[in-house]
Amino acid sequence: MAYKIILDPGHGGSDPGATFNGRQEKDEALGLAMSVGKLLENAGFDVAYTRTTDVYNTPFEKATIANNMGGDLFVSFHRNSAPNADMYNGVQTLVYNDQGLKAELARNINRSNLVALGFADKGVVERPNLVVLKRTKMPAVLIEAGFINSAVDNEIFDNKQNEIAQAIADAIIDTLYDRGIHANDCKPNNSQSYSVQVG
Repeated sequence: MAYKIILDPGHGGSDPGATFNGRQEKDEALGLAMSVGKLLENAGFDVAYTRTTDVYNTPFEKATIANNMGGDLFVSFHRNSAPNADMYNGVQTLVYNDQGLKAELARNINRSNLVALGFADKGVVERPNLVVLKRTKMPAVLIEAGFINSAVDNEIFDNKQNEIAQAIADAIIDTLYDRGIHANDCKPNNSQSYSVQVG
């Protein structure tokens, strides 16, 4: 089987996520995830989604879906929000801990790709209590693709949607390639074992 990448559009259904001036995080996360998925599929990767429509699953259910599908990599899509409009701007990628493939991928997403499109780099942040990072049995990252209440970020997000999707897809492909993982590879036998974290 080909290397399987699980894409998780954040929120959904009754949970809109962050909102601002008619924008809803759930919709923008879904659109971005689907665009990235098409690029990864075109590159030969096996891609699956935690949702492809406007439905709600709890974060634990999302992690369970990913685990049951036997994913090799988990990428969750979100948009950030600040207490006040235009208070912050930039991209940030969250990880359970700052180690291994997920840490490399997070940095590649931020620095090498999205920053080149005009986003500020707000870094890689450890978030060990986030369920989708904690309960997935595979390397996992959560992308905060700019602040939904930042005029600067929204201008980039709206005007460069194709480029953003391509940048994220390229970061994923390049990171895996650097690890010797190609689209049609099975899960490497010497890959790190990711067990469900408890507590």
